[in-house]
Amino acid sequence: MQRRRFLRYATLLPLLGLARPTLAGEAFDEGIDYRRLAKPLPVARKGRAEVLELFWYGCPHCHQLEPLLDGWRARHPKVAFNRLPAVLGDSWAVHARTYYAAESLGVLERIHKPLFDAIHVAGKQLNDESSLTAFAGGLGLDANRFRQAMSAFGVDAKVRQALETTRHVGLDGVPTLMVNGRYLTSPALTGSRERTLDVLDFLVARS
Repeated sequence: MQRRRFLRYATLLPLLGLARPTLAGEAFDEGIDYRRLAKPLPVARKGRAEVLELFWYGCPHCHQLEPLLDGWRARHPKVAFNRLPAVLGDSWAVHARTYYAAESLGVLERIHKPLFDAIHVAGKQLNDESSLTAFAGGLGLDANRFRQAMSAFGVDAKVRQALETTRHVGLDGVPTLMVNGRYLTSPALTGSRERTLDVLDFLVARS
């Protein structure tokens, strides 16, 4: 199949819910499609590929990547997948606090997608503790308990750790995907969300 025809074919596949193939022998270049951290971060599980998604609820590109990542995760059940709410500003920090509060209460999956959709589909302004607590209450959660969780010591510690990780990797934008604490790739590097997942496959396979 000629390259032009292949690329047209590959572009259509995600619309059909199918995995995109890669060109035989296709290579991805360090410094172009992905970059290597000078000081890798430790990984939790030795001998198992680990992917970390760095994101921000206020980022439309992160929202658009989510369904593609869900599909990727379903195809890679043996890969340990985690998220980290990046912290590059005050509004990012309050969203990170929301993420970890929901995690501490065991309601993360009840909030994660609805919060993305509320911001990027419904156009709601959810940028402070008051509005985010009210949002949690609107989902049927205990608003007072959620507010308390947002200011809990454990949540504060995780937000500080997220800030340190954001700075350590030299993050300048999201969404970004980290593989085994060593490699970073993103649509900003690869040029598209679909190609980013191809690079992710490549990095996981070589890890």
